[in-house]
Amino acid sequence: MGIHDGHRQRLKREFLARPESFPDHKALELLLFYANPRSDTNPLAHDLIERFGSLAGVLDAAPEELEKVKGVGEHAAVLLKCVKELSGRYLTSRASLDGIVEDTRTACALLRPYFFGARNERVCVLCMDGKRKALGVRPVGEGNVNAVEVTSRRIAEAALALNATGLILAHNHVSGLAFPSTEDKLTTRQLAELLARLGVELVDHIIFTDDDAVSLRDSGFFAVI
Repeated sequence: MGIHDGHRQRLKREFLARPESFPDHKALELLLFYANPRSDTNPLAHDLIERFGSLAGVLDAAPEELEKVKGVGEHAAVLLKCVKELSGRYLTSRASLDGIVEDTRTACALLRPYFFGARNERVCVLCMDGKRKALGVRPVGEGNVNAVEVTSRRIAEAALALNATGLILAHNHVSGLAFPSTEDKLTTRQLAELLARLGVELVDHIIFTDDDAVSLRDSGFFAVI
């Protein structure tokens, strides 16, 4: 038995007894058990959170940056990135597409998982039928939503592939500010015109950040398109 085995067993039992109230540094320490089977991972967990600012910062960090921290090797870097990826897939799989998209709150609940942990701009579309039933969410680009000449074709293809008559455009702002830019508004206007020629209504354009979302329709912009 290793010198840390007793502590590890106690921490595992503590986690299983109250996972929702487990502190971030302890959760990270526990996770690192599986990449560092023999060393004390408590100092490493603290070092990582201090270096990257938060648990989210640790999970968002690039593998090469993680490996600059003493004690983090390839196994730990892969494990941390895998946890983030699985978390995003879990949220996506839990987003039900069975119901009617009756308001912005419903649309946000369906779309937000697709922007989980994103550090680049992503563009997604939520396709709906004539009764506003969700038909599917399709990622259509990564990079800059303002490159409408690149993304508009993919958006149109996604709508037609699902026989959609309504569509909600969504993208994220990595700046942390969900306020729509002039380019966002221009993109919305151009896309609404393109989709209308295909018999598809652009219902809304929602801009996401990590902890906020702004609907251009709720903001009154669609009244002037």
